[in-house]
Amino acid sequence: MPHSRAELAEVAKRRADLIRLRRAGIAFDDPQIRDLGYKTRGHASKDLIRALQQNRDEEAAEAGVYRQQENERLDSLLEAAWPLATTPSPVFNKEGDVVAHEINLKAVDTVLKLMDRRAKLNGLDMPVKAELSGPGGGAVPVGPVAIAELRALIQTAGDPDSEPDTAPDGSDDDATNDDHDDA
Repeated sequence: MPHSRAELAEVAKRRADLIRLRRAGIAFDDPQIRDLGYKTRGHASKDLIRALQQNRDEEAAEAGVYRQQENERLDSLLEAAWPLATTPSPVFNKEGDVVAHEINLKAVDTVLKLMDRRAKLNGLDMPVKAELSGPGGGAVPVGPVAIAELRALIQTAGDPDSEPDTAPDGSDDDATNDDHDDA
């Protein structure tokens, strides 16, 4: 038999109070939690799990509705931009004569952005993998390293915490570092 609205409201309040007490660090066997109507520690724990799962389910449903609305909006925008991006339009000279037919590159860019947004929204893009390789494209050699070797590497590569005073070619680098001085 389905629960009445009053019973559902009572359960919701009890669960909200349970979550509030647990967030405050109150143990499941504390009298404050028992005063909510839980007979045992296990009952309180199980009800907390149910409350959290219900919240997760509601959030997932809301996210699904949001995703659907966004997909519908993207569909409308894509429907409007697609013909402009795929159908060549006449190009006129100064006299008004048609000299060529070209697609609208701005519309193509818009379509690509819409498609990219859809892929992100729906998780279609695979994560990009980055891999560091050693000499000749092989594995990076790793082993015990002495402090002197690390210092030599830093000396060779340059200290990442300091900006160089000269450009790699040995010339004064003030002209190229002007952009960084304003930051």
